[in-house]
Amino acid sequence: MKRLLAGIDFADDSCSVARQLIGVTVLVDGVGGRIVETEAYDRLDPASHTYGGMTPRNAAMFGPPAHAYVYRSYGLHWCLNFVCREAGHGAGVLIRAIEPLAGLDAMRERRGVDELRLLCSGPGKLCQALGVTHRHNRLALDASPFMLLAREDDVTVQAGPRIGISKAMETPWRFVLAGSPYLSKPMRVPAV
Repeated sequence: MKRLLAGIDFADDSCSVARQLIGVTVLVDGVGGRIVETEAYDRLDPASHTYGGMTPRNAAMFGPPAHAYVYRSYGLHWCLNFVCREAGHGAGVLIRAIEPLAGLDAMRERRGVDELRLLCSGPGKLCQALGVTHRHNRLALDASPFMLLAREDDVTVQAGPRIGISKAMETPWRFVLAGSPYLSKPMRVPAV
C-alpha cells in the first residue's frame, strides 16, 4: 500500500526513501531546511536498531510508514528517523543533516552558535536546532508539527558508507547532496 508524502512512497525500502529524501524540505513547527544527508537502515541490517527485533525503545520504527522514530544516541543527543516499509517490518531513514533555511533565529538560539554551516550538520545538531525530542516519537510526518515539501529542483545524490556505526560500516547506505557544505562529514571517496 502506497504512503505518499512529498512525492515519496514511504512504503518503499529504506535505501530508496533515503535517496529520494535528499533535496526534500523538512520543517518542525516552521523551523527547518533542505535535507542534504541521510542514512538507510533495515531490520536485516546488523547496524539497525531493529536487527534484534522489537523493543520498547525501537517500537516506533516498526510502526506505520511516514512516521517519526526519535531516539537518544549515547544518552546525549536526539536523532530523527523517518519510518518506511510496511508496519511491522522495522526500517527507517536517519536524517543526518539539513541546509538551514527557515527559523534561523530559533535554530541559533537553540544551538548557541551563529555559523549557518554548524547549525544542522549532524543528527544531534539538527534535532537540537529543530527542537526535536522524544515527544516527536511516533508522530505522523504529514501532520503538525511536521511538514515535508517535495524537491523543487533536480539534485545530484552521492552514495557511500555510513558513518558513526560499528557494524556493516562499508554498506553504501549513506546518501548526500553532492557538493553540499552542510554535511555532517565529507563523503569518503572510494580508492581507485
